Parts: sequence; structure tokens; C-alpha cells
Amino acid sequence: MQHNIATSLSNFHGTLTKVCCSENTPPEGAYQVNFNRLEVILEGKYDLIVDSRNGEKTLALQQGEMVYIPSNAWSKPTWENSCKMMSILFGKHQVGFSFVHFDEDEGYVDVQKHAMPLPTSMAVEHVLDALNSMTDESRSVVMADHLANALLVYCNELLQGPQQEKVSRGEKLYRSMCIYVQENFHKDITRVSVASRFGVSSAHVSRLFNQEGSVKYADYVTYVRLDRAKFMLKKYNFKVDEIAHRCGFKDTNYFCRVFKQKTGKTPSEYRLGA
Repeated sequence: MQHNIATSLSNFHGTLTKVCCSENTPPEGAYQVNFNRLEVILEGKYDLIVDSRNGEKTLALQQGEMVYIPSNAWSKPTWENSCKMMSILFGKHQVGFSFVHFDEDEGYVDVQKHAMPLPTSMAVEHVLDALNSMTDESRSVVMADHLANALLVYCNELLQGPQQEKVSRGEKLYRSMCIYVQENFHKDITRVSVASRFGVSSAHVSRLFNQEGSVKYADYVTYVRLDRAKFMLKKYNFKVDEIAHRCGFKDTNYFCRVFKQKTGKTPSEYRLGA
């Protein structure tokens, strides 16, 4: 998997189309995570609805183009055209690669995910800080383009060079699963579905989270969902039941009960800062 992703990025030098921002309420079905991310179009066409200071904007991206989306900014792909694209997610200690091959007639042909530790020797955090400071500023697009391509250089070094940090296969798989949960927390992601996605047994999923993360799988999913709910309660004026739905909770009463149990406050109290 790492080899396939490395091959996809090895010869890519893109043009940054836009640095997005987080100003307006995300529409239903929008993709919003707490990672800075770089979307890279490898082949075909990729239409993406993003947030901007003047409201929603649709980007018609083509092969060789990129868009940078800061942490907690949202985007919504239309998936109307055939394309191959990669979303690179930058965490504090790791980088996640999500490759998608979509066909307008067949749907999702191939989806691959891979996570790697981020060495402290790489200045990725400083590059991300610089890009985040250029949010939605058209006059900074030339500098932002250089910064985005610098991120690609770091990613290629990670994928093609030997890792300085010794990481077990189990820890690599655990990190990939964590990123998968953080990308898909709004969906019905059970142990069984995650196990099927990564080609392992549901019992192995449980063992990985207990051993590598010292937390049960279900508790980790709840943590990610509640963390997103806290953000939405403070950032947007959604009703509590809509926040519950957007965060993957099917039952609002259960969401309120779990929220109060974990935070000591009801969602409404948390929103008001009580």
C-alpha cells in the first residue's frame, strides 16, 4: 500500500488553486476534520465545494492542481466526474494518506489509506503555520504554492526514504485506523466495518486499540465524536439533535446522556459556557 501511494506522489508537482478558510456553516454531508489537509488531483476532474469569505464556492479542479484546507475548515466533493485524488492529512505526530479512485459510472473503484509517523526533524509544522496564515488570501497564492509543494517534498521523503522511527506493524495499523475513525466519525463505523475495511478480524481491532492506544475501540470513537460535538456547539448554531446526527449519534437522548457523563455538562450548558 505504501509503495502504491509513493508511486502516485513521486512525480507530482502541483499548482495550488486555493487556500480555504473556515467562516460559514458547513452544509449537510460536508467533510470536516481536525487535520490540516492537502487535496491533490492526480488524474481527471474533481469538483469541490469549499468555504470562503464570500460564502460557498465550487472549485473545478483538474489533474495537477491542489487545494489546501486548514484544520476544521470544511469541504464537500460532488463526485460527478472520474478522477484519482489523494488527501494528505497532517496530524501533530503523523501523516495520513487517503487515495481515492472514483469512476463516474462505477463509483469508488479503489480506496487506500496509510499513516506514517512524522519525524520531528521535518519542519512540516512551520510550513502548515505559514499556509494557515494565508487563508483565503488571493495575493498570497504564489507563496502558498511554494509552501504546498514543500509539503509534497516532505511527504515523498517520508514515503520513499527509510523511517528513522522504528514502528511496529501493529502500531502502523492502529494509526491508520485512528485516522480512518477521525475521517468517518459521522458514519456508522463499527468494529466489524473497520475490521472489514482493513482486512482483519474485529477481535484484532479490539486488541490493537487496547494494546497500542490503551483504550477500547468504542471509547475512542465516542471521544472523537464528542470532540467534534464540542467544536460544533461553540462554532455553529445547529440544534442539538442536528449536532448529534452530524457527529454520528443516531439517538439524541443517548448523545445528551453520554455528553453529560463525559463532560459534566449538558450540550446546552456547554454551549453557553455554564
